[in-house]
Amino acid sequence: MDANEIIKRVKRIELKSKRKASNLFMGEYHSSFKGRGMIFSEVRPYQYGDDVRNIDWNKTARYNEAYVKVFEEERELTMYLLVDVSASGNFGTRKQIKLETIAELCATLAFSATTYNDKVGLLLYADQVEKVIPPKKGKQHVLRLVREMIACEPKTQGTNLANALEQLMKIAKRKSTVFILSDFIDHSDYEKALRIVSKKHDVTAIRVFDEKEQSFPDIGLVNVQDNETGEIRLIDTSSSSVRKQYAQYFRDLSTRFQTSFSKNNAGHLSIRADQDYVLPLLNYFKSHKV
Repeated sequence: MDANEIIKRVKRIELKSKRKASNLFMGEYHSSFKGRGMIFSEVRPYQYGDDVRNIDWNKTARYNEAYVKVFEEERELTMYLLVDVSASGNFGTRKQIKLETIAELCATLAFSATTYNDKVGLLLYADQVEKVIPPKKGKQHVLRLVREMIACEPKTQGTNLANALEQLMKIAKRKSTVFILSDFIDHSDYEKALRIVSKKHDVTAIRVFDEKEQSFPDIGLVNVQDNETGEIRLIDTSSSSVRKQYAQYFRDLSTRFQTSFSKNNAGHLSIRADQDYVLPLLNYFKSHKV
């Protein structure tokens, strides 16, 4: 993709996502995630009513008097966008491919965050981590993130979320808001890494899928190519057993996605690539409040 095309797409995404962020998400984003991180403030003598779990045992032993650690709400959040740029995202049968919907979602979330002076970082991954951009503030930084997503040409074609989560743990030192955006056609074992990340960070997974991925139409013999492996197979879509088998495969992927994130106390939602994502995100933000 040449530079002029990238600029056009970035501008189009900016206009669309800024409007949605300002009109719908800012208040909900703020109330759902703002101030959920706690940072250390000071150590002071214990007072009646203090939570005993916050006792600083080292200082208590040293001075033979109870001391507690005091924490306060973190006023600024850091958001990380973990974006799957593997080859399966280049599929789309209606308005746009999945990766374009993911780029719009990322821009909308990032503009919502920058309105409240929060930092936003980006991690692009496929089979391996392709690029990491440290968190910063401001509109120009968000536009840079969008450009990087659009222009990314991954060195690998597959998907391995575990690698991305492991890299996140190395770079995200404080509690952060983490959005994982992918189609989750991922056969790697990412649950262990997810369990570790979700204990420290506020994690939400957004699964973007195309409606034609849910089932095969009955159109006879057809060559089907796997975007990630390049493998081509001749499929007899007139066979009801073949269609049932594939439909079950898609349902299994969906179930694994929902189960993996639910049991690790991470949020999740699914969005169809050709549908407006406003209502699903808005409903999620409302239900995610604490």
